[in-house]
Amino acid sequence: MNPYIESLRPKLNKSDYEKLCAISIPKVHEFIAKSADLCNAEHVFICSDSEQDKNYIRQQAITTKEETPLNIQGHTIHFDGYYDQGRDREATKYLVPKRVFLSKALNQVDRQEGLAEVKSALRDSMAGRTMIARFLSLGPTNSVFTILGLQCTDSFYVAHSEDLLYRSGYKVFTKSDPNTDFLRVLHSSGKLTERMVSEEYNEKRIYIDYMDNTIYSVNTQYAGNSVGFKKLAFRLAIRQTNYEGWLAEHMMIMGVHGPGGRKTYFSGAFPSACGKTNFAMLVPPKGFEG
Repeated sequence: MNPYIESLRPKLNKSDYEKLCAISIPKVHEFIAKSADLCNAEHVFICSDSEQDKNYIRQQAITTKEETPLNIQGHTIHFDGYYDQGRDREATKYLVPKRVFLSKALNQVDRQEGLAEVKSALRDSMAGRTMIARFLSLGPTNSVFTILGLQCTDSFYVAHSEDLLYRSGYKVFTKSDPNTDFLRVLHSSGKLTERMVSEEYNEKRIYIDYMDNTIYSVNTQYAGNSVGFKKLAFRLAIRQTNYEGWLAEHMMIMGVHGPGGRKTYFSGAFPSACGKTNFAMLVPPKGFEG
């Protein structure tokens, strides 16, 4: 009997219990159980990446009013809070062990102190809410380049965003060896206003525990802070590349349509502050795909 799965049983319906049992990685069960306990989630939803599960997340994002439907069928919009419009560099810190020092350009805090602080902020943050567990792949699935990620969040908007950004990874998790490692993210929007945006933005914390490949994020909804793999896992990747001898960078592949139905593909690297967002907003939507 798996003690972590059994501790989750009161928070899982029959379907979610079966979906979780289909994964044989003990660290998955442990991370979900400890996250649900710390944040005091009322329910836990295990997303299997089926169309039914994905549609449930999309619909709940609307039901909770984190997203609003647009006139274009199937499209929604989400507004972050006024003070939660970008990555918060001051609130983003690396957790480092004693007598270890990273570059002075990086915000850092003693690992034990940081863990105590961020877990205090996360404690009971999901009371009365559902915690969603998303299983994702940061690279091609079933490949030597596959990097698996598991995010637990109480935001259906964040869970929906991950559908748009990443490859589904639940099936890979179910086929993976029990010793498989993966990146972990625990996120809570924290206390919400009537407009369903994070209220205690002054208390946001985005802490990166590179010793345990885990990211903690609380009191924020902005994707760069809350969708853990979007920007923050890149920091973990940079450190990993240093030890394993490969390159980590924002990469892109783009298809350009030309005369006579011609389509030309090219790839490249997109470093920070190179203007990729501004460029994407200027290009006519039918001219490129990427």
